[in-house]
Amino acid sequence: MSSTQTYAPSREDFAALLDESYGQNDALEGSVIKGIVVAIEKDVAIIDVGLKTEGRIPLKEFQGPGREGVLHVGDEVEVYLERIENALGEAVISREKARREESWIRLEKAFEAQEKVEGVIFNQVKGGFTVDLDGAVAFLPRSQVDIRPIRDVTPLMSVPQPFQILKMDRRRGNIVVSRRTVLEESRAEQRHEIVANLEEGQVIEGVVKNITDYGAFVDLGGIDGLLHVTDIAWRRVNHPSEVLSIGQSVKVKIIKINHETHRISLGMKQLLDDPWQGIEAKYPVNARFHGRVTNITDYGAFVELEPGIEGLIHVSEMSWTKKNVHPGKIVATSQEVDVQVLEVDPIKRRISLGLKQTLTNPWEAFAETHPIGSTVEGEVKNKTEFGLFVGLEGDVDGMVHLSDLDWSRPGEQVIEEYKKGDTVHAKVLDVDIDKERISLGIKQLASDPFAAKATEEPGAAGDFKKGAIVTCEIIDVKDGGLDVKLLGSDLTAFIKRAELARDRADQRPDRFAVGEKVDVRITQFDRRARKVAVSIKALEVAEEKEAIAQYGSADSGALLGDILGAALKARETEPKKAGKKDDEE
Repeated sequence: MSSTQTYAPSREDFAALLDESYGQNDALEGSVIKGIVVAIEKDVAIIDVGLKTEGRIPLKEFQGPGREGVLHVGDEVEVYLERIENALGEAVISREKARREESWIRLEKAFEAQEKVEGVIFNQVKGGFTVDLDGAVAFLPRSQVDIRPIRDVTPLMSVPQPFQILKMDRRRGNIVVSRRTVLEESRAEQRHEIVANLEEGQVIEGVVKNITDYGAFVDLGGIDGLLHVTDIAWRRVNHPSEVLSIGQSVKVKIIKINHETHRISLGMKQLLDDPWQGIEAKYPVNARFHGRVTNITDYGAFVELEPGIEGLIHVSEMSWTKKNVHPGKIVATSQEVDVQVLEVDPIKRRISLGLKQTLTNPWEAFAETHPIGSTVEGEVKNKTEFGLFVGLEGDVDGMVHLSDLDWSRPGEQVIEEYKKGDTVHAKVLDVDIDKERISLGIKQLASDPFAAKATEEPGAAGDFKKGAIVTCEIIDVKDGGLDVKLLGSDLTAFIKRAELARDRADQRPDRFAVGEKVDVRITQFDRRARKVAVSIKALEVAEEKEAIAQYGSADSGALLGDILGAALKARETEPKKAGKKDDEE
């Protein structure tokens, strides 16, 4: 008879099995495991995870942005096992941590593959928003919400939508996402498709989307094109808002398409006739027209001759006399003016205009009313190193050069006697209309002493020439000599101390007095250099030589004093004899 033998484990064997079982369970801690919902009590779900005891998870952990979180008994869920058993003998599990763990694994794969992930914006924080990526919380910077800054983000909240992960740091638990990148990518695809269907020269309808200082952006049905301010109309448009408004429908022509950058340049004026066609025949050189000032710059003013046709009056062509004045002080915006065409360049689309050419040339008017040689009166406007500028009739200036201030004295010395505001008289020497110059002379109001007296012809009585004997009046006595004026003229000269007498003992300036008259001999008369030199010594030496030649010599035995005395007596009697002879005749 056989008997069935039953194995009963010993206490030691049971302890070993228990340790093995707990060892396996310990390995599950810190991981995600599956469980079954066995009961739902108020706000807690009881879940069996195959351990000795169940675990409890609050129902709110199954809820969240974009999730309803409705549970039923028997549902299978994934949970995160934190501890196999707590002090109450229950398993410590979490749905949130399980979802976060699942999300991180999935998000890391998407980040490496540069794939988009779905999330929900659920809260606003400093500098941006928080996004729930199915358990993992990411940060959405405000600059990454949309392509253009938006004020109200409410319509985007709690709505599942795609995001692009920009940065992940699992150790710190940081995730940064972008919605803008997704929109730009989508828009780029859309733009590429639209641009592929557009051609340069094509005329299409668009809607003005935005207006800037330099132009307007026109929506062409999903892609924007730039309508530059210079391509809105042929005439000058200072600001696009003068012609366009946001939301306005416009017909435009595609000027240029950049397929790489998807930039489209548009034009409106290209749909109209070009007013520059045949411009040379319409506006011939030297013809005069009436126009309106549209813009003023530092270098001139623009004048509209007709819509789409503008010419420039350069600052140099605005006034005959106002040279260094801003154009805004001569003309004003919207002012009606008469202009003359100076040059037309149809290739560069430029017309040069003149304003002063329509007015009387003040230099021509001055030349007609003030011929050369006439005397004018004016006020000293300025003193320079080369002369005086004198304001004249007609708002023009004339210049008196240093050399034309005085016949006898240096101009550098004479100009110091003048100051701004002085009224002066001058003679017109020359008028150069082309160079806009008027030459004046002050010294020309008096006769030229050199021109009146200087001559090279001998025997001309009373004329000044080298060797002539003249009478001078002493006008100043100095240590080095005498300042004298030649009687019968405006000429002055300086007699050096050594030229005051033949004898050295008599070469003393203090022998003479101001107002005293002395006879001198002219030793230099240079008309070109305008220099005259006189000498008393030269006169005495010449008289001595003449006396010796007429009345004796050193060899005759006569004394020098006797000879000179006879010569002087002869000089005194000669005029009397000449007068008696004239009476007899």
